[in-house]
Amino acid sequence: MKFTCEKALLVSALSVAGRTVAQKSTISCLEGILLRAGVDVQLTGYNLETGITVKVAANVTEAGLCVMPARLFFDIVRKLPDEEVTISVDEKLIVSIKGGASSFQITALDAEDYPDLPDVNTANGISMPRSALREMIGGTIFSVSENQSRPIHTGCLMEVQDTTVTMVAVDNFRLARRTYHAEESYEREMKFVVPATGLREVEKILTDTDDEVTFLLGDKHIMFEIGDATLVCRVLEGEFIDWRRVVPSNNSTILTANVSELMNSIERVGLIVSEKIKSPVRCLFGDNIADFKTVNTIGSAHDTCAVAGNGGELEIGFNCKYLLDALRAVPTEEVTLELKNGLSPIVFTPVDTKKDFAYMVLPVRLH
Repeated sequence: MKFTCEKALLVSALSVAGRTVAQKSTISCLEGILLRAGVDVQLTGYNLETGITVKVAANVTEAGLCVMPARLFFDIVRKLPDEEVTISVDEKLIVSIKGGASSFQITALDAEDYPDLPDVNTANGISMPRSALREMIGGTIFSVSENQSRPIHTGCLMEVQDTTVTMVAVDNFRLARRTYHAEESYEREMKFVVPATGLREVEKILTDTDDEVTFLLGDKHIMFEIGDATLVCRVLEGEFIDWRRVVPSNNSTILTANVSELMNSIERVGLIVSEKIKSPVRCLFGDNIADFKTVNTIGSAHDTCAVAGNGGELEIGFNCKYLLDALRAVPTEEVTLELKNGLSPIVFTPVDTKKDFAYMVLPVRLH
């Protein structure tokens, strides 16, 4: 194998593919990066759950493949002068790396034992802007459950219906939903759950552009095509919660508020709340005002925020962190607050229809 490519391109590809290299594995070659030279150069990291392949434009003079020691290979290439890099591998798997006046020799592993990434049907993919998928992931993944007793909820549900793509995350205390509306119908329906670990890697690769990302669903895996990068991960099996039945839609109290002002008030009241000393934020929604209080062994805090509407003196308690997590994910300046009574969830929904989202937080019983 022998090829020459730009150092910056190789460093960028290594940093992406290296994210899914196994830290420790019974298959030793999975602790390295699969390097394949053909028409172009492909770098693959795979940990048997998630795999990333990145293509790099290169001048390939001799095709071949091997497994490079991931950390060492990345460190060497990163430290080379900012010039073209030439890499060659002989039949004994001795690797020669040259860049400018620098040269290295290291030993690679045979790629024979490197497992193939899962094969996903490349037909009938769903495409959408990268920025839209990135927003959906960032706007929901914080609500993914960490409870391994319900593995299905350690991922995000993705639903494709006609002209919409919806992503939902849920744990025992909250729910987050974001929906993207396409201009044309996808003419199919799909439903699957992607592990949060895989989605976090997708989010890192995505750029905030209108370039398209395409995802394709196989029998047991989902593949995301993002420019020169491809990510494959296993979908979770099980019955995801029926989120449409969980989110209340007949709330009698409807208020609107400025998101920043609401967050600032709750953040100030939450200053005396910590992991060791937990106490709920006591919320009282009156006529055009929301009153927030918290009391614990440290002391007490009080703040108010203007809202539009009359809450009828409804009093309800919430976990401060969960309220703030939801408000930070709201993509608009104003938000609608929907409530029913002191024992029902609060639901944050859009004031206008340009964005489609819902954030639900369950209440905490007040004493």
